[in-house]
Amino acid sequence: MKHISFHLDFISPYAYLAFEHLPQALEGSSYSVAYRPVLLGALLKHHGQLGPAEIPAKRSWTYRHVLWLGQAHGIPIRMPATHPYNPLPHLRLALATSADGDISRQVAETVFRDVWRSGEEPGDATRLAALAASLRQQRDAGGDAVKSQLKASTDDAIARGVFGVPAFEVDGRLFWGFDGLAMLRAYLRGEAWFDGPDWAAADQRPSLLRSSNK
Repeated sequence: MKHISFHLDFISPYAYLAFEHLPQALEGSSYSVAYRPVLLGALLKHHGQLGPAEIPAKRSWTYRHVLWLGQAHGIPIRMPATHPYNPLPHLRLALATSADGDISRQVAETVFRDVWRSGEEPGDATRLAALAASLRQQRDAGGDAVKSQLKASTDDAIARGVFGVPAFEVDGRLFWGFDGLAMLRAYLRGEAWFDGPDWAAADQRPSLLRSSNK
């Protein structure tokens, strides 16, 4: 059995779609999953990237794309009333249900669906209170322990090479994005390609891009 670490942030529609599609995409494979909330904004800042919604043309495409992907794969999805929004309350509420930084699939499902199926305002105080009441919390969502856990999980993801979500880590290999699920499935099924030169040497070549500090 392979163990997958699923790095996620509830702000990402692609993470939501990947979460919903994961059981179907990996059907027939032997695996377990650790669902690990991280702060996407911190990942992007570390790697010097803008989020898709920070580029107007890409924002328009992203929202149309995820809505199309939802209907194409039979996954209910409605855009939140505001997006991007501040995902910290949702991340902290989820982490408050766990003692070690990983959350259950049920908790991930509850939070993802609250954001991506209602079409409402994610940051509404009444909605957040109702979400909190629906979760069995072990820790104070606003406490230092939860805040430190989120930072530690995000820092650990960065150290492992995670640059965005959804990201799936297995055997030290990273698979990124909703469309990366097909590649992850092939790896879990033991495709020989992953032991060949195309995986190992794909990035072993010089680049003509100049470093930002030169």
